[in-house]
Amino acid sequence: MPRQLHLNAFLMNTGHHEASWRLPESDPSAHVDLAHYVRLARTAERGTFDSLFLADGPQLWSSVAQRPAGALEPLTLLTALATATEHIGLIATASTSYNSPYNLARKFASLDIISGGRAGWNIVTTAGAEAARNFGLDAEPAHAERYARAAEFVDVALKLWDSWEDDTIVADKAAGVWGDDTKIHPPRHRGRYFSVEGALNVPRTPQGYPLLVQAGSSDDGKAFAARYAEAVFTAQQTIEDARAFYADLKSRTVRAGRDPEHVKVLPGIVPVLGSTEAEARAQEELLEDHIVHRHGVDHLERLLHLPAGSLDLDAELPADLPPESEIEGAKSRYTLVVELARRERLTVRRLIGRLGGGRGHLTFAGTPEQVADAIETWFTQGAADGFNIMPPVLPSGLELFVDHVVPILRARGLLRTAYGPRATLRERYGLPRPENQYVRPAGAPALV
Repeated sequence: MPRQLHLNAFLMNTGHHEASWRLPESDPSAHVDLAHYVRLARTAERGTFDSLFLADGPQLWSSVAQRPAGALEPLTLLTALATATEHIGLIATASTSYNSPYNLARKFASLDIISGGRAGWNIVTTAGAEAARNFGLDAEPAHAERYARAAEFVDVALKLWDSWEDDTIVADKAAGVWGDDTKIHPPRHRGRYFSVEGALNVPRTPQGYPLLVQAGSSDDGKAFAARYAEAVFTAQQTIEDARAFYADLKSRTVRAGRDPEHVKVLPGIVPVLGSTEAEARAQEELLEDHIVHRHGVDHLERLLHLPAGSLDLDAELPADLPPESEIEGAKSRYTLVVELARRERLTVRRLIGRLGGGRGHLTFAGTPEQVADAIETWFTQGAADGFNIMPPVLPSGLELFVDHVVPILRARGLLRTAYGPRATLRERYGLPRPENQYVRPAGAPALV
């Protein structure tokens, strides 16, 4: 079949634009309303998206004065959405810094079974001192340390998901044998960060294990993605930067001994849609006019590791910002924001406006045809395998995309017109079901 787009709906309360909650159409309490998320999930499914995605972090984000704050725990919410949908994948963010492998592996296995093989894990290491202090730490662990822990965490989770062979359950009523103990494989893991003895208490799941997703674009993040990730969410401002990232990640994947087609790269795009370009620009301006700039200044000062009160709204960023190598938080996002401001000589006020919709992801205002053109160009010119669709306002932004952009992509042969037979999430992404690491192929030597 011709290569087709992979689309993921990144759902964030009232929308990705920080001022979305102030529009007359928005419900400021939507972020804790199950019916709101059911509507969004069914809309994305109507658009034959591969998956939907919920961000998360173990801390209260920003000031509660800025926008709807707090969020429902994503694995709990996605379990509810699994019962309200049939086809769409369900991807939850969970931190390797502030979880334990056994409990998290069990939760994702449960979601995969309940959803019929539609679970995905967005693996994050969690930057920021705020989260660290919620877990008894005085400061966030160093960037490299977080990724080293993440690698061992994922290795342990894979052992746990493989700790049951697929045919462990015998269910022989006549013999009184429910399962085969020889097909249970306790990890007995002893490592630098974790000690995990026993097998998981959930059978092997429809997918074997969830789709593994990663979103870091630093050198450590790309090395981690090349080793583990099957889908990568990334923020890129230009097609040139996106093509360079795409080529680099695919080549790293090859060097890691993996098939580059088994890693799908999905840049984020914030589509601001209008029936005309002028209408789309007016909507973009309406949203920017509702930004409260003091919140944006506070966020920028934290991101750039600057003292409070050091930024001038009508001046450009300071010339003496530290290099990425000195940043222990979100390294790649730090560099993206600084480079955007330098490249376009933006004042702090204009930079806040540019970041208000997608926090560094590409914001594109235009007609459905123009948005479809941009998606097709990136897809066909080596910059993307698909896109992380980030509507600026919800639910209207997702509905506009599904009703007006999706039909164009379908007409161009870039997107499926229907789901077809029931499939797992990794099948939607064109990925094989992983073999169990404890099961020997015929003729292979015994595991030592």
